[in-house]
Amino acid sequence: ARGEEIPCFALTAPEAGSDAAAIPDTGVVCRGEWQGEEVLGIRLNWEKRYITLGPVATLLGLAFKLYDPDHLLGEQEELGITLALIPTDLPGIDIGNRHWPLDIPFQNGPNRGKDVFIPLDQLIGGPEQAGHGWRMLMECLSEGRGISLPALSTSAAKVTSRYTGAYARIRRQFGLPIGRFEGIEEPLARIGGNAWLMDAARRLTATALDQGERPSVVSAILKQQLTERMRIIVNDAMDIHGGSGICMGPHNYLARTYQAIPISITVEGANILTRSLIIFGQGAIRCHPWLLREIRAAQNPDPALGLLEFDEAFWKHLGHVLSNLSRAFWLGLTNGHLARVPGDRHSRPYFRRLERLSAGFALLADAAMLTLGGSLKRRERISGRFADVLSNLYLCSAALKQYHDQNAPEEALPLVHWACQATIHRAQQSMLAVLWNLPVRPMAWLLRFIVFPWGKVYAPPGDRVIHQAADFLLHQSAARDRLTTGIFITDDPDDRTGRIEHAFRLVLRDEDLERRLHEARRKQGFRPHWDEDEIEAACTAGLLDADEAARLRESRAAVRGAIMVDAFKPEDL
Repeated sequence: ARGEEIPCFALTAPEAGSDAAAIPDTGVVCRGEWQGEEVLGIRLNWEKRYITLGPVATLLGLAFKLYDPDHLLGEQEELGITLALIPTDLPGIDIGNRHWPLDIPFQNGPNRGKDVFIPLDQLIGGPEQAGHGWRMLMECLSEGRGISLPALSTSAAKVTSRYTGAYARIRRQFGLPIGRFEGIEEPLARIGGNAWLMDAARRLTATALDQGERPSVVSAILKQQLTERMRIIVNDAMDIHGGSGICMGPHNYLARTYQAIPISITVEGANILTRSLIIFGQGAIRCHPWLLREIRAAQNPDPALGLLEFDEAFWKHLGHVLSNLSRAFWLGLTNGHLARVPGDRHSRPYFRRLERLSAGFALLADAAMLTLGGSLKRRERISGRFADVLSNLYLCSAALKQYHDQNAPEEALPLVHWACQATIHRAQQSMLAVLWNLPVRPMAWLLRFIVFPWGKVYAPPGDRVIHQAADFLLHQSAARDRLTTGIFITDDPDDRTGRIEHAFRLVLRDEDLERRLHEARRKQGFRPHWDEDEIEAACTAGLLDADEAARLRESRAAVRGAIMVDAFKPEDL
């Protein structure tokens, strides 16, 4: 790779957004002139929008429907969705204009082509791959959903957890760091716990991609869940920062991220669509051990062979259902306590809960497909709840894997507990919501008894876990550094995040001095006169020596620098 071209990929059209298969853009196989010679090629007409890197691209990846009315390639006239690589300087291409998404410097814009001729060898995969574009699209999207957007979301989570935690430690109100207030602890815990979850899921999925897997369903989970959790994290951070979060300027590290969040929610398949149609809608058939085999057997052009294949798959499917039914009921009765699972004393309870909920999820999925049939795909709310179950089980599994991959660090347990309890509770609630809305009520009541014989047994993170997870972000530790590895970290007081990190380190360094003054005020009645400098008065009272006074002045000056916001002259705005 020499990096000589800037590529973009053009799929979305004005009339075809989420319904990508409905693109109206066409290519017609014909003969035309290319570099002075008559060759067999394709004449293209298209109009696209929302194309990332489009305004600066030199190479355009184009999705279109290919037609061969003169049978120059074969007997088939409508070949289907096809992909081609096209230089953007060809005659007939209009490209370069930009959209303006949320005032963010994001290269994104429309392009169109009229009667653009390309030779057949510009098709991705050559003429042999004509009509196979949909599969290529799904693989391309799965990599984008599994790599770029999860990396973006996780980086936002890491930055937010590190610097919002530091800000909550240095910012004081009513004589206490704001991070000590229970109202602040709750969003802080969400920030830290979700950052752990997101990083764990990103690493696990990237490992699968590195090994050559194409996990389209898992990639959809990552895209939807991690961008949504980024939205939650950044909203929580804005609440904690308060006025310093909403005042734009060169010192504000958070506001532009907050402003740009809807972009990541929208691109690579809008999250509403991904949750309600793709994660479970595609995964129910693709991931089922027998259903896809039954469908393929029913479509077999050889009726005798198809019947044999169908019978084999059907009976194994039935055995699969009965096995899941017995497992779900037994694990429900025992709450999974007798299940053999890996892990240590901290993680084994969560592995058992995953075992139990996974059996229940498999049983409910089969029951829904049996009772709803093909209409299940149109029951988007039910499909979305199934997606929530599957997504949270995957995230919890990733969180536990990361915990053990890091050799089970005890200092990270507050985040692990929060992450596992939050995802398991969410999976439970989504399963119950499925049961409440299945149309065949007697079956739903029976399934409720089988899967949840003791009712709702899993609670969200409690106050103790919330306190510990929030406290994790208020202290410097190796676990905190591991959580935020991979982001830019500096303690340069002239940097927008460095000034917070710089003040954080100094505040922790001088924590004992501040505690000494606090105790003197509380027990000894130390009260400087209103026009006295407190540190000077403390020196006079013998509470601080000269070196300690200098250190405290340095840390307080750093805190003041970190909490200040930008202000502008009227004529500059």
